[in-house]
Amino acid sequence: MPACGLRGRVYSRIQGGAPLCGAVPMERKRKEEVDMTNILLEKKGYIAVATINRPKALNALNSEVLSDLDELVATVKADDEIRALVITGSGEKAFVAGADIGEMSTLTKEGGTAFGKHGNDVFRAIETLPIPTIAAVNGFALGGGCELSMACDIRICADTPGFGGTQRLARLVSPGMAKQLIYTAKNIKADEAYRIGLVNAVYPLEELMPAAEKLAETIAKNAPIAVRACKKAINDGLQVDMDKAIVIEEELFGSCFQSADQIEGMSAFLEKRKHEPYQNK
Repeated sequence: MPACGLRGRVYSRIQGGAPLCGAVPMERKRKEEVDMTNILLEKKGYIAVATINRPKALNALNSEVLSDLDELVATVKADDEIRALVITGSGEKAFVAGADIGEMSTLTKEGGTAFGKHGNDVFRAIETLPIPTIAAVNGFALGGGCELSMACDIRICADTPGFGGTQRLARLVSPGMAKQLIYTAKNIKADEAYRIGLVNAVYPLEELMPAAEKLAETIAKNAPIAVRACKKAINDGLQVDMDKAIVIEEELFGSCFQSADQIEGMSAFLEKRKHEPYQNK
C-alpha cells in the first residue's frame, strides 16, 4: 500500500466495514450492533453499515484498523443475511483522511512493505466481496480513503469532501485524468469528483447516510443471487477481453436458474402479481 505525498501530507490506504440496514421484508427489520476496536458494525435487516471509528485521528489507518477490517470482511462474508454493505467514517470531517503518520514514521523498508501489503489485501477483499458495497463519503477521502471508496461498487458523497488517490483512479476516470490529479498532487472537491465520474451522486452532509441506506435497501430488495452474479459478471468481465467476458456472463446467467428466487420471480411476472420476498436460495 504505497503512500502518496500530497500537499505536504502523506496519504495511505484505509478500509471500512459494513452493517446491515433495514431491507425486505419489512417485518424482519431488526437492529443489531457489533463493536470492534476501530470499526462499528451495525446490522439493520438485510443491510449493514460499517463506520470507521477514529474521529480524533480523522479515521486514519493504522495496523489495528487493518486488522479490524480483516475481521469485518470475514464477519460480513459469513453472514448470509447481509445483502448490501455501506462503509462510512465517523465524525463530519473525514471519511478516511490517510494513513497514521505516527506509525508509518517508525517503519523500516521491510515494515513499510508489509504494512502496504496488508492494506492492499484488505482493499482487495472488500472489492471482491460477493455483495454490493456502497461508500458513503462524509468528508476527506485522501490517498487510502480514496482508494477505499474506489474499492466499493458505488460511491456517493457529501458536498464537503476532497479526493485524492492512486491505483484504482485510472480505471474509473481515465488514465489521463488520474495522472493529472496524481502528478499535480491536486485534491478535488465533491462537484468535480461527480463531473469526472469518480462518484455517483452528491448530497448535503445531513442527507448522505439516509441516501446511502435507502440505496442499500433498494439493492437488498432484489434477488440476492442475481445481484451477486451481476457484480461478479461486471468485475470479472472487466479483467478479460469481450469474447471471454461474454462467456463469464453466460455461465453466471445460467447459475441463477433453478433457484427458488428465480422460480418465484418469473412465476410472479407471468401471473401478473407481486413476487414474494426473495429468500436468497
